[in-house]
Amino acid sequence: MKLYYSITEVAQMLGVNTSHLRFLEGQFPELKPVKNKRGVRSYQEKDVELLRRILHLTKDQKFTLEGAHDQLKESQRQEAAGHNSQLDERMQLVDTLQQLRAFLVELKEIL
Repeated sequence: MKLYYSITEVAQMLGVNTSHLRFLEGQFPELKPVKNKRGVRSYQEKDVELLRRILHLTKDQKFTLEGAHDQLKESQRQEAAGHNSQLDERMQLVDTLQQLRAFLVELKEIL
């Protein structure tokens, strides 16, 4: 596991364009990748996880950006109170299903 990921690596991991990541960075102030003097972004694991949550809410759950922002705030409040978030469970399920799908597609190509 790496400590930092480039914007290109994160975009490939999440299946989006780098421009979409930069757009989301402007829409969600809590998303703050580290930038060097030249402005090159380096994403930590926590940034990647936050992006996964945002994309899950906006793409899978069909929330607006404002709605996704509200859901993230609510999720953070619940986590601070020690509650397990249904959102986390759903995201894990979606990730597992996506990995399974990728495996099956790869298996199909082999056969």
